[in-house]
Amino acid sequence: MSRRILVVAHNHPDLHPGGTEIFAHDLAAAYREEGSEVLFLGATNAIHRQPHPGTAFQATGEGGDLLLWSGHFDRFYLSQIDHYGTLQDLGTLLREFRPDVVHIHHLMLIGAEFLMLIRRVLPEATIAMTLHDYYPICHHDGLMVRPTDKQRCTGSSPAKCHGCFPEIGADRFLLRERFLKTHLAAVDRFIAPSRFLRQRYVEWGLPGDKIEVIANARPQPAPAVHRPTEGRRNRFGYFGNLNPWKGILPLLQAVAALRVGGETDFELRIHGGAPFQAESFTGALELALATAGGTVTHCGPYRREEVPELMAEIDWAVMPSIWWENAPLVIQEAFHNRRPLIVSGIGGMAEMVRDGVDGLHVRPGDVSHLAATLRRACEDEELWPRLVEGIAPQPTLADCAQAHLALFDQLKLPVAA
Repeated sequence: MSRRILVVAHNHPDLHPGGTEIFAHDLAAAYREEGSEVLFLGATNAIHRQPHPGTAFQATGEGGDLLLWSGHFDRFYLSQIDHYGTLQDLGTLLREFRPDVVHIHHLMLIGAEFLMLIRRVLPEATIAMTLHDYYPICHHDGLMVRPTDKQRCTGSSPAKCHGCFPEIGADRFLLRERFLKTHLAAVDRFIAPSRFLRQRYVEWGLPGDKIEVIANARPQPAPAVHRPTEGRRNRFGYFGNLNPWKGILPLLQAVAALRVGGETDFELRIHGGAPFQAESFTGALELALATAGGTVTHCGPYRREEVPELMAEIDWAVMPSIWWENAPLVIQEAFHNRRPLIVSGIGGMAEMVRDGVDGLHVRPGDVSHLAATLRRACEDEELWPRLVEGIAPQPTLADCAQAHLALFDQLKLPVAA
């Protein structure tokens, strides 16, 4: 079946290599491989690009991708407030490209109004939206973590959200929820990469029969070989951006605790940068790196094509996030390269990594438990090969694209009377 698909994300991996942008762009390429005509649209703002006069659109990448400059955006309501500029340009794009399917990966910078705009301009088009995080549910950057005491939140309400943000009245949080749910009603089908995230949205009020679970996927280059050793599997690797919610500070504290306890025969390699982070965090990170000592190497940012080479240098991948991660692509990358993981036993991480089968779970933010688990990983020489043997094949990007396309085709079928 011939399809014309508009894929929309809140940035472009050439500008901001976050997991959502990378996956959305990879999936767009996979749609093309399956024979669809595809246009990728990434929204951006002055952090990465300056506006061009006359239009909100810019070009980027060799594949003919589009950028939407969206400097007028209300982060609280996830609202596109530039009705006479940005929304008009988006309407023109819809009329000219006329997609059969619009696959949206985020409302940030695009705006919730885009959903109703699609429905009005292209009433026959299928609107699909992948729920990558909890932004519609939680004003705290979609983390579902209380900004005051860093405790994870299990659900939102106007009163609870007002407790996190006392300067914002409960009435505004009620209006925010109603505004977003009204616009989200235009979506034909939501896609959740994990059952955990699906359940959070069902509890928030989205209809469960409108949310499909389809796992994300990554391109699969040749996997990294395991480093030759007959001794301890004592090299750990962290991959991803560094921020307060990814658990990097507890990880470094656990490493320091191991050193104090006399354990020095191990290495931690940290791959990733800390873009756009507050000085309070970057200062704490620098101090933690200095305290951790010579067993830690901060290797800095990396390119995705370098992942197999970097994975070849480690035995374990560590992801000690303290928020409800949904479906981290790092986990699939580690599994593809046959590296067991040590992850916090919460959210999508606990769903993707099976404790004692292909990885180990730790209590989030528990420095002592994380240190003990790192020690166990070094000392138990039978553990690593057993967990490697338990790693299942990961879904291919083609499998992922075909599952999405099958869903889109299903939604196009006439409803039986």
